[in-house]
Amino acid sequence: MDKQLQRKKIIQRAAQEIKSDMVINLGIGMPTLVANEINNHVENVFFQSENGLLGIGPYPTDAEVNPDLINAGKETVTAAKGASYFDNAESFAMIRGGHIDLAILGGMEVSQTGDLANYMIPGKLVKGMGGAMDLVVGAQKVVVIMDHMNKHGASKIKAQCELPLTGAGVVNTLITDLAVFQFENGVMKLVELQDGVTLEDVEANTEAQFENHLK
Repeated sequence: MDKQLQRKKIIQRAAQEIKSDMVINLGIGMPTLVANEINNHVENVFFQSENGLLGIGPYPTDAEVNPDLINAGKETVTAAKGASYFDNAESFAMIRGGHIDLAILGGMEVSQTGDLANYMIPGKLVKGMGGAMDLVVGAQKVVVIMDHMNKHGASKIKAQCELPLTGAGVVNTLITDLAVFQFENGVMKLVELQDGVTLEDVEANTEAQFENHLK
């Protein structure tokens, strides 16, 4: 399957996790695209950026670009009507205080017990871990979206993460190009298959142990 189509499926499924009146933080990369796929019946959604903006609007047109108005991924953004600005400390107080309903983050590895590794690869330059470590423990729900396998064809869903952890047991829902998993009390449950994917496909490409809860 075309790589762009695979990612489109992940993003569209992640958008289904967004409900009306939520305050949401979107991670860098693929998660930022989820905002473009929100269902029309969802209302009063507020996007929060850990660098100090609640009420992120659409990406700007060339005429709207303001180099001083950026999200946590250093992308230029717009501010929605009624948006508010605040300093970094207040932003993280908002996150740590449990006021973020949903965080959608990318992942490098997820373990069968819901551990997440998403902020660094040893030996590679890390500019900063961002807000991920705070988001995974402060947000009411954590959804991770990522490719099921790495570029070498190995499973990114591990029995145990090999990369440094962002958080232990923090993932609530994992959405990949093959399937959707939920984590409850340290147990990984397969709850959905992506279109055209079989249970055998998931079993063959998943290192982690999981329970089959397909309907």
